[in-house]
Amino acid sequence: MTTPDEPDFLEQPRMIEFEAMLLGRHGFLPNARARAAGRLDRSAYVLLSRLEIDGPMSIGQLSDAFGLDASTLNRQTAAMLRGGLVERIPDPDGGIARKFRVTAEGERRLAQDRDAYTRGVARVLADWTPEEIAAFGAALRRFNRDIERLDGRPWPRP
Repeated sequence: MTTPDEPDFLEQPRMIEFEAMLLGRHGFLPNARARAAGRLDRSAYVLLSRLEIDGPMSIGQLSDAFGLDASTLNRQTAAMLRGGLVERIPDPDGGIARKFRVTAEGERRLAQDRDAYTRGVARVLADWTPEEIAAFGAALRRFNRDIERLDGRPWPRP
């Protein structure tokens, strides 16, 4: 049995890290090629996805959820405001911080992009068995949940 200090222990994690890095370059995920095709950039796609699940959130709540500085989120949300993807609203719970809510245009663009990415994933999985797809989905969900557990920021799922 190997331990975390031994070179063989890292062989499989290195392979997984490498494959995860490659995953980000493929066209069915938010990337530069997708933006050139008129799709949302990655930050907008992820932020809109979170707002869709959680509802309106303030910069502070987004900062806590993503572990990002408020200045980074201010730039990202400003771009989304200019694009008509989100709007600022008073806190529905009566707090003093204004919150960001997805607009109808943001919902439309998110649904359009999600559908395009889902079709891309479906093309990749076309020759997989239902059992292989289920096993891969379960392993990917577990991988993400374990990352979230270690990071202390669980991602809500629909």
